[in-house]
Amino acid sequence: MLAFLQGFSYGLFLSCLPWLVIGLASPLRALGTLRPTRLQAVARYGLAVPFVAGLLWLTSLWGGFGPSLGGWLAGLGAVAVAVPLERRWRLWRQRRRQRREKARRERESAARRAEQARQARQRGEESLDPAQPPADADDVTLALCEAKKRLLAARQPAVAGQADQLYGRYRKAMAVLLERFDPGELAFERARSLVAEVCLTAVDNLTAMAARASGVAGVDAESARRRLAREGERLSQAERLALERRLALVEDTRRQLSELGGRNEAALTALDNMAVAMARVDTRRPQASVSADQALDDLQRFVAGAERYSRRS
Repeated sequence: MLAFLQGFSYGLFLSCLPWLVIGLASPLRALGTLRPTRLQAVARYGLAVPFVAGLLWLTSLWGGFGPSLGGWLAGLGAVAVAVPLERRWRLWRQRRRQRREKARRERESAARRAEQARQARQRGEESLDPAQPPADADDVTLALCEAKKRLLAARQPAVAGQADQLYGRYRKAMAVLLERFDPGELAFERARSLVAEVCLTAVDNLTAMAARASGVAGVDAESARRRLAREGERLSQAERLALERRLALVEDTRRQLSELGGRNEAALTALDNMAVAMARVDTRRPQASVSADQALDDLQRFVAGAERYSRRS
């Protein structure tokens, strides 16, 4: 073992000069670091590796002088094997660090989104993300996410805000129902189905709005309006008629969108009325066995006759 170690130290020391020359010419070939430099090559093959080789040689002298050929050959090829292994190890560490950093950012982003959603729920301004529906999303919530996705694709962000409003009203209505009724009660199931039906009707309206808006998404109404205002007299009758029909098509679509939006506003109002009406319903069993007035009268009579309980000597 000491003979192999002594031969290894000789071979390692002899390989320092060629690797130093290679490192000065091309640091990438001689170093396993991710950003190799010539200074690193000088530090490694001019100082670090010769020091290690000398230390190994001094350690092997305990068994006398007698280096083995196998150790010498292993020392000559040690750097050639160590460089690619070191590079792979550093790449693996870098990828692991990147994965951890990505997972950390995702956790922070998820926590930030959850906090924003919580604050939005407190303000009554919840917002749906079509790409990432809520974890507890039911059929109504998923339908609202799909409708909002179609509206955003049809370039109707203002109309897509109605999906967020419907989602907020739906969550509020369900919270009121869960507070007032037991989920196993027939009244809860009946009210839940009615709320879901109203929301799904509004979803149908949103889907229809997305379909109508996508039909005129590529129509440039402003350009047609400017041409009619600027070149109205110079345009031919056919061209003027085509521009007017284009504007009429856009205006008709906007009118239909307004009508459907009005229906959704009616649905929002109905959900608000339902939440307010159910909040007024007291389904809890009273704790007191008598009314408040009777309890006050009984307490006053007790105080008036309290002297009867005093001890007499």
